[in-house]
Amino acid sequence: MSVLLRRSTATLVAAGLLATGLIACGSGDDDAADPGKPNDRTITVYSGRNEQLVKPLLEKFTQQTGIQVKPRYASTAQLAAQLVEEGDRSPADVFFAQDAGALGTVAKKGMFATLPEAATGAVPETYRARNGQWVGVSARARVLVYNADQVTADQLPASVFELTDPKWKGKVALAPTNASFQAFVTAIRVQHGDQKAKDFLAGLKANEPQIRDNNIKIVEDVNNGGVPVGLVNHYYLGEIAKEQGTTPDAMKAKLHFFPGGDTGALVNVAGVGVLTRAAEDADAKAFVDYLLGPEAQKYFAEETFEYPVVTGVVGPAYVPPLAELKVPNIDLNDLDTLETTVAMITESGLVP
Repeated sequence: MSVLLRRSTATLVAAGLLATGLIACGSGDDDAADPGKPNDRTITVYSGRNEQLVKPLLEKFTQQTGIQVKPRYASTAQLAAQLVEEGDRSPADVFFAQDAGALGTVAKKGMFATLPEAATGAVPETYRARNGQWVGVSARARVLVYNADQVTADQLPASVFELTDPKWKGKVALAPTNASFQAFVTAIRVQHGDQKAKDFLAGLKANEPQIRDNNIKIVEDVNNGGVPVGLVNHYYLGEIAKEQGTTPDAMKAKLHFFPGGDTGALVNVAGVGVLTRAAEDADAKAFVDYLLGPEAQKYFAEETFEYPVVTGVVGPAYVPPLAELKVPNIDLNDLDTLETTVAMITESGLVP
């Protein structure tokens, strides 16, 4: 199985149980339930980021600092639910999550310590918690990926809501069980209200979309001509091009960034929060500082094709600079109501 396929996001069921803490997952470690750390230079990191993706980064951190990282890998939704279920019993020092909604869910339970201002201040307000309890470390934009042989530039929709027009019937690929799609629908609810979100989902369903398991499959199918367009995150094109030994410019698949602050241009973040049990742990704080430092920020830009969130680090070459994107006026702190969103997607019938 390719690295890309292993980088799938949370399932719809996992996200639906996220806020309730009804799911739990384990790493298989016999000492996982022990809240004590093996030594003073070890931190336990619950990572919703894929192991193949971030393991090299964690190893670099250890090499530079001498601080050992004991990771527990699972989907962001699963780990957020596990943290809520574990509460004060959790052995986690740091939660390294794939999206702001999951970070917000854990923060609402009072489980995060306030991060030092030196850390949060390195990131624009848009990409961090209002109360300083989590901070984004990389960003990703929602886009429409399209096959340039099948869709011309003048045919591209100006708004994501145009995809409910009958002219797109059978031509749009979606991954409704994907966490990034769920966060996007949550953004519609935040910006336009629940009824607008329900109408949009109903319109997509009526247009007979092509359902895929994940963003990777969508980009691959668009590139191969199997479907004209799809809703994804921007970085998958870079990853697939790299895996195929080519460049994004050479791919048939191209990226369309919705203009004018459209909800379809949502920029979300992967980020970190330090658990209250580690509030005074200098090693946990050092990990946050490392993720916001130039080496890690460059890693995100060059290895995962995400946007760095710290000024001075150049982003991926094949996409517009983050500062130039026309993003919707949405506070990422408000994307923490996934349970309602999941129920809405389920009721729409988009899930096979």
